[in-house]
Amino acid sequence: MPLNGPRRYVTLAGPARSEVEVRRSRFVCDVAPVSTETEARAFMEQTRAASRDARHHCTAFVLGPDADTTRSNDDGEPSGTAGAPMLEVLRGRGLTDVAAVVTRWFGGTLLGTGGLIRAYGDVVSAAVDVARLVTYELRTGLVVEVAGANGPRVENALRGHPACLVTSTVWSATGLVVEVAVEPAAEELVRGLVAALTSGDGVVDAGTPSWAAVPPA
Repeated sequence: MPLNGPRRYVTLAGPARSEVEVRRSRFVCDVAPVSTETEARAFMEQTRAASRDARHHCTAFVLGPDADTTRSNDDGEPSGTAGAPMLEVLRGRGLTDVAAVVTRWFGGTLLGTGGLIRAYGDVVSAAVDVARLVTYELRTGLVVEVAGANGPRVENALRGHPACLVTSTVWSATGLVVEVAVEPAAEELVRGLVAALTSGDGVVDAGTPSWAAVPPA
């Protein structure tokens, strides 16, 4: 995983829904966190299947820590009046790894280009407003190996360290291997902690960087 790209991104902690009505047309937006295009399309199809009676199911999604993968679809609405404004809201809010589906039941009155753009943008904004957001930060990966006698003490210390997230623990015949995700600025502190707890016998090697949720301030 490259360390020279974005170090933080914001996505949804879970799905959310909102609804607006414009001149008797009903717009319902479902948003959800997704991590791949396959997940995004599965969410879209699941949402579409739940309301086959609707005239339109317009979609948009943004993927990747640098939000470099985007797709949108107007699903029969005039070009640029649905998927594009939906996508604009997601990107404007600084979100990624997120998919949105707006289901529209036609109310009998044409809304015009401007009316459609506002309606699709407004309902996505409303859904994001009620969603809970979460920030992910790219952490440095470390692999800690200690003798069996030191294992519980080191594991407890790592789990209790505010800048350290334990992602894996494996016991072997020679001791304990702990994989951790560490805030980059705290890497040397963690190495020093392991050395102090093991009288210098603990081994700390570079691991795989990973994304970790940042606790709310």
